[in-house]
Amino acid sequence: MIGISDVEAAAGRIAGHVVRTPTVPSPGLTALLGVPVTAKLELLQRTGSFKARGATAKLLSLSDAERAAGVVAVSGGNHGIAVAEMAAALHVKATVVMPRSAPARAVRIAEAAGASVRLTDGMDSAFALVTRLRDEGLTLVHPFDDPVVIAGQGTVGLEFAEDAGELTDVLVSIGGGGLIAGVAAALHALGPGVRVWGVETEGAEAMSRALKAGGPVPVELSSVVSTLSAPAVSQLTYDHVSTLVTEVLVVPDREAVQGSLDLAEHAKVWTEPAAGCLLPAARRVLERVGDEARIGLVVCGGNVSTADMADWSGRFGLC
Repeated sequence: MIGISDVEAAAGRIAGHVVRTPTVPSPGLTALLGVPVTAKLELLQRTGSFKARGATAKLLSLSDAERAAGVVAVSGGNHGIAVAEMAAALHVKATVVMPRSAPARAVRIAEAAGASVRLTDGMDSAFALVTRLRDEGLTLVHPFDDPVVIAGQGTVGLEFAEDAGELTDVLVSIGGGGLIAGVAAALHALGPGVRVWGVETEGAEAMSRALKAGGPVPVELSSVVSTLSAPAVSQLTYDHVSTLVTEVLVVPDREAVQGSLDLAEHAKVWTEPAAGCLLPAARRVLERVGDEARIGLVVCGGNVSTADMADWSGRFGLC
């Protein structure tokens, strides 16, 4: 389990390499949900998502020999972009493994940053390839199963706690669980009364299935939200979530896409469905905790094209 000292150390390490993103009250979301809403705008982070934080923390922790050998990452999109771009900025050679279902935009960005991109048929085969490449000498920059990465992601929670004022309930999306593990560790250390809620989409339910099973289990992936589609969580992220998170909510893909459209209309931000899923989940939270809540949303990323949103909107009858 990481502690607040780990998160603070990561914050010092990555300062100057990443953006301290805005934490802003949202009049539009406050009107929509009927309670005060504050948003942490990680979609304005370098590389378009929070992933730059953990990737940078890990890259800066490498020895000279590890830097010379290069790194490898597995990703459904955002982690690959972050590792590719931050590795290029720090002059480290990177290989990024993605499933063919990853957004084409993510593949293009990673390649443009200079990374060697390897595509596989699915996330299971992507993780298998990464294991082989790691055994060949590359250092793995894991998207979530690494305390250094988790501490880097936890700097989101550190900044949120410092900048938002008092919050009662904070909602965080879950893929493999690195973001929520770090954010929950920071928030509970700095504001012990806050409730942290996780959000997944149907067909990308690695953490909620793990909680039901009492530990990490493999899951079938079918969600359109590739950036939340981890084939399993890790024991490390499971331990953090089972200890620090109030509950993990699961929303349909359709509601996640509608949430992105609502964020564009009411909050004036362009988000991927991995962030859009927070809005329908927030409504469920309010049904449980009442209208005295003060909601915080970690708007995790905005790496989605207009073509993707148009396609999903048409598929789900939202346009």
